[in-house]
Parts: sequence; structure tokens; C-alpha cells
Amino acid sequence: MRTNKKNYLKLALVFLLCLFARLIPFRAPNVEPIFASVMPVSRAYGAFAGFSFAVFSILIYDAITGTIGVQTIFTAGVYGVIGLWATSYFKKQKANKWSYLRFAIIGTLFFDGATGLTVGPIFFHQSFINTLIGQIPFTMLHLLGNTVFAVILSPAIYNFMIKEKEKKKKVVSINIFNPKTI
Repeated sequence: MRTNKKNYLKLALVFLLCLFARLIPFRAPNVEPIFASVMPVSRAYGAFAGFSFAVFSILIYDAITGTIGVQTIFTAGVYGVIGLWATSYFKKQKANKWSYLRFAIIGTLFFDGATGLTVGPIFFHQSFINTLIGQIPFTMLHLLGNTVFAVILSPAIYNFMIKEKEKKKKVVSINIFNPKTI
């Protein structure tokens, strides 16, 4: 299973690329590779790495951009839950674009519901109906970004992270007692 040594340099590289992609100016705020990265990280490195990757992706970005607030705690917490959930989900699923796509759809709806429909009404005294109406286009764009990235990036990230592991598993055996194998 995951008995081979984990390459934390690859994990750090994926984290930094994800952070730099989020720092690109003039992009849609919810079209970002975090979700697409959390899924393969959770699958390849386990619950702690998936949780940490998700939480620190939010915390470090908000610290760099000077936007730390109550939404940071909620967003980081919910992303952490998604990192844990992804670990559980992908233990039973193959690492292919369809399983990443399914998780991205369900996870995005959970994330946007848990963060988008709570923070505004609870902490910023927005009406629930206004929050819901504003959340619809945001969630549609978020779904679009996460599903496209899940199909394209998640399998590539997973393959990048486990490439060495699969090479080590290939063993050629020759039976010297059977002349047909030589």
C-alpha cells in the first residue's frame, strides 16, 4: 500500500505551486487548485498531510495577502475536514479522474454550503436569502473550476507524487529451473 518512503520535497513543491497559482492577480477568487491538490495529497500521504495541506493552504495565503479574519478560521477548518474526508474516500476509490470528479462535486457543495451559507449570516449579519442568492453564482464557478482541475490536475499530481513508488514495485523474476523462462 503506502509502505514506501514519502517524498516530502514533492509535497512541498505541490504546495508552493498551489500557493503561487492562488497569488496570480485578476483571477476568479474561487478558481484555484487547492481542492484538486488536497485529493491526491490525502490519498498519497494520508490524513495528517491532507488535513495540514488544506489548512495551511488557506492560512498562509491569507497571511500573505493580509486577509486573515473569521472567514480564515472557517475556511481552513472546512478544508481540513475535506482533507480528512478525502483520505477516507480515496482508500475505497481508484485514483482516476472519475473518482476525483465525484469527490470534487460533492466536496465543493459541502464546502460552499458550510462556509458560504454560515459566515455571512452569522458574523457579518447578512440575510440568509441574500447570502443564498449570492452563493449560487459563486458555487457554480467554484464547481466549474474544481471539476475541471479534478479531472486534469488531480491524476497528474497523484502520478507525480507516487511515481517512484510504482517503479520500485516492478520486479522481474526468472525461474532458473524452468528453461522456458530464460
